[in-house]
Amino acid sequence: MLVATTNDLAGHKIVRNLGVVRGIVVRSRSIVGNIGASIQSLFGGNITLYTSLCERARSDAYDLMVQHGQEIGANAILAMRYDANEIAAGITEVLAYGTAVMAAPIPE
Repeated sequence: MLVATTNDLAGHKIVRNLGVVRGIVVRSRSIVGNIGASIQSLFGGNITLYTSLCERARSDAYDLMVQHGQEIGANAILAMRYDANEIAAGITEVLAYGTAVMAAPIPE
């Protein structure tokens, strides 16, 4: 699956637009993670526990988006974006979305 943040794909022609695809993950922070992150925040710098949680959530949302694209027959996803919203205290939704397409290589 080709995934791009651009609206087109170099060297390819879009032959069919299949619509929007998305992957949604809702995550919460654990009490242990919050305590560990609080300790890390005392020393400043990157709070690796939260960074790791965010990376996993984005990766899972991305994988679900690609799966959705495959289910509807896409071989590429264009204009891919992430979005995140806090839906309750300590609970965050991460959304990966884009436009599923059928793309064909342009002959040289």
